Amino acid sequence: MIKKIVFIIFHLLVVLGFSQNKSLWKGYFSYNQIKDVSQSSNEIFAASENALFSKDITTDEIKTFNSVDGLKAETISALYYSESVKKTFVGNSNGLLLIINDDDSILYKNGILTEVPVSPLIKKINHFNEYEGKIYISCDYGISVFDLTTLEFQQTYYIGPQGSFSNVSQTCVSNGFIYASTKANNLGSGIRRANLSNPFLDDFNQWTDVSNGSDWNGITAFGTEILAIRTDNLVFKYNGTNFVQFFQSPQNNIDIRSNSNYLTITTQNHVYIYNLALQQVAHILSSQIPTIAVSFTCATVLDNTIYIGTNENGLITAAISSPNTTQFLMPNGPIKNNIFRVKKAPSSLFALYGAYDRGYNPYSPFGLAQFPISKFQTNVGWSLIPYANLFGAKSLSSIAFNPNNENQFYVSSFFSGLLKVENDVPTILYNTTNTGTNGLESLALSPPNSSYIDIRINGPAFDKQGNIWMTNSRVSKGLKVLRANGQWQSYDFSDIISEAASESHGILAIDKNNTKWLPTLRNGLVGFNETLNNKSIVIKTGTEGNLPVTEVRCVAIDSRNQMWIGTGRGLRIISSVDSFLSETEIQTKPIIINEVFNGETLAQELFFEQFIIDIAVDGANRKWVSIVDSGVFLVSPNGQETIYHFTKDDSPLPSNIVNDIEIDGVTGEVFFATDKGLVSFKGTATRPSENLENVYAYPNPVRPEFTGTVKISGLTNKANIKITDIEGSLVYETTSEGGTIEWDTTAFGKYKVASGVYMILVAAQDGIDTIVKKVMIIR
Repeated sequence: MIKKIVFIIFHLLVVLGFSQNKSLWKGYFSYNQIKDVSQSSNEIFAASENALFSKDITTDEIKTFNSVDGLKAETISALYYSESVKKTFVGNSNGLLLIINDDDSILYKNGILTEVPVSPLIKKINHFNEYEGKIYISCDYGISVFDLTTLEFQQTYYIGPQGSFSNVSQTCVSNGFIYASTKANNLGSGIRRANLSNPFLDDFNQWTDVSNGSDWNGITAFGTEILAIRTDNLVFKYNGTNFVQFFQSPQNNIDIRSNSNYLTITTQNHVYIYNLALQQVAHILSSQIPTIAVSFTCATVLDNTIYIGTNENGLITAAISSPNTTQFLMPNGPIKNNIFRVKKAPSSLFALYGAYDRGYNPYSPFGLAQFPISKFQTNVGWSLIPYANLFGAKSLSSIAFNPNNENQFYVSSFFSGLLKVENDVPTILYNTTNTGTNGLESLALSPPNSSYIDIRINGPAFDKQGNIWMTNSRVSKGLKVLRANGQWQSYDFSDIISEAASESHGILAIDKNNTKWLPTLRNGLVGFNETLNNKSIVIKTGTEGNLPVTEVRCVAIDSRNQMWIGTGRGLRIISSVDSFLSETEIQTKPIIINEVFNGETLAQELFFEQFIIDIAVDGANRKWVSIVDSGVFLVSPNGQETIYHFTKDDSPLPSNIVNDIEIDGVTGEVFFATDKGLVSFKGTATRPSENLENVYAYPNPVRPEFTGTVKISGLTNKANIKITDIEGSLVYETTSEGGTIEWDTTAFGKYKVASGVYMILVAAQDGIDTIVKKVMIIR
């Protein structure tokens, strides 16, 4: 009982935390891949992988729910709206049940997740069926009963032979009996039924098979009829004794459901609609959908409009009276939630879908990625550069913007080469055919195969001269440059890297001295500078560089010219990248922090033995660090203080796997691209300004209902900021790190200041440049 109370309190705190901090977070979710649909009398509901949206058909209002709203879904597997209690039920593949109340608050119900004594692999929620104040929840192990009055789980029915687990795909109720379709059970599948008036339904002996076996994807009561779909292409109708064939579709059946007026049957490429007389009134084919190839997942009818869930493009709508005229319905968003890389340009944000695995294999786990490029603009929303326009470039891994022309950028493909894009139009794909003998190369095969082309380009970056550098994995000449004059050049590392022709590279960085730093999979970190007679240094483990492991995943150079190195087993830093200029060997060092264990202070490496995915430096020189399965940390400039640790349990992060971190240096917004969605946190660390001309405070005025902090932006680095009341009494003073500071509207943290006008006096570090601003506080 104590554990239950702790769990409830924990989730209450999480939900309250979300509501308090929601203004600091934004969600950029995809609603393309529809898992399930439901409806009320005037709303249609659709669930994607871990978010959902609804549309009011009377007002056309569209609402979304995602992790920023407190909807901490794992992978949504079932959706149901209860008209009787005005609540939306969201089932997950791990057994978690979420309930969205009419006021948009969210309840977490973990009875299946933590209390049903079965393997976590068979707790998936497949379907909700409401009947007389209860919801019968179909799961991979059986049926769980949920009471709508108490909002608590009641009984669990294991209805397989001898009380074994049975994968229940769906239930329905007709004439006092509950019917359950089952499938994929080694001990026997089929359709089972029991009398609902029987008080012993938890006894498997009370359930009888009425189908003579087979695997079934669903069952529904429609008027006086009961219909069911097998996992093949056959649809059956119950005749009171057994199920007889009613209809044969051209494909395997996926979904069957009904409401008071219509029955819908869905296959991958077909949707059939029947009326109460079981006459077909509409048939929609995926091939008739214009502009995009889609496959269907489910369908329903509301107010004589068909709503079809797709795997690729949200909901498709069509009137029953004109089923050949279709439209798409979904909130604006990226095409996928699993975003591999994000990149911020001054006025837009770009998302790539990659990808390669930990071993830099672009074929794993699902084959070569063939996706478009997504672009987000604040006043426009999301748009696409279609894959059809990318010259076949696959597994796109990173972007570099021309520093002199935002409308020109280059995209590395970890299979096809380097793509050049101007004004959102791809203009050329650089590969082995058009870069000459000193340009891009296909990976070395043993034995050689000249007909196979696999050009693994990563991490493009511009230097100060306008040349664009990149890595070319699994070839001896692993560093390439496309010079500003259009000439290609390659650099051979076979004399310093073991088996260079089979080595893979991460995303490179270029420091202020024009030194290129190349992360490698097995050979540590390579530093190279062509202006120093092609000088190179390889940093490895032990006496060769003190890395914890030779697998270097990422590098970041901070404003103090320190190099932060993320590896597969921890963090190291180089005190100054200038050491490359004078040294022939470079030793890295860990960051040692003091941690308290059982009252004793112990020295510990920061991120000891952790697999570091990405490191990003914000405008205050703080480091955002992504750790595999551990979310994101924000640490102070020297790493001694942990400022934030965001995980999916205590923040709107939808996943603890953060593939990429990107920071808008102007606004301070920090973007987290996870495997389950893109979210951002409104940080305050912005790039420092060159002068104080554009200093401003916001919000201004500060109204009584405002509970946040006042931000003062447009600052130079190390500027002194003093805030006084109108009579000149000092209430706050600080020094800026980056371009923005925060004031909590208190007098040195002691008490809230009174209503009035407050003077903001700013002086640059040299004391010459000064400015005065005002902010009004209204209590």
